[in-house]
Amino acid sequence: MTTDEKIGLHNLVPAPGSHRDRKRIGRGPGSGKGKTSGKGHKGIKARAGHHGHGGNKPHFEGGQMPLTRRIPKRGFTNPARVEYEVVRLDALSRLPAGSEVTAVMLAEAGLVRAGKPVKVLANGAITQAITLKGVKASAGAREKIAAAGGRVED
Repeated sequence: MTTDEKIGLHNLVPAPGSHRDRKRIGRGPGSGKGKTSGKGHKGIKARAGHHGHGGNKPHFEGGQMPLTRRIPKRGFTNPARVEYEVVRLDALSRLPAGSEVTAVMLAEAGLVRAGKPVKVLANGAITQAITLKGVKASAGAREKIAAAGGRVED
């Protein structure tokens, strides 16, 4: 390749010695990896899914009852559960007075992660009037915001 030629997909080559051909097993006796394909005769190490990188099958405990089957299964996991990003009420006091607080504004201020629903809890106190828009608030937080002269709009 000349120095003035641009690099492109048509002229890219790996560094010498960096690329090795893959091991083609089960391609006849002349290949040196035919018949048993380098796995010897029978036995657990010759079986599929065993003794590759990382050893046994995942979670296999040598015939002992696996941990996932030993521990008790209890309760119920609600698939419709909504995880809220939580904001303390005293964290809102750092925002400018009289501002409209939205989930986007809280994310930009670094108080919550973007993309999740937000809920304000009544931890701490607030002195300035703010307006919550599109943000859930606990009953205690609603009372404290109203007492400070603010309001919550759903």
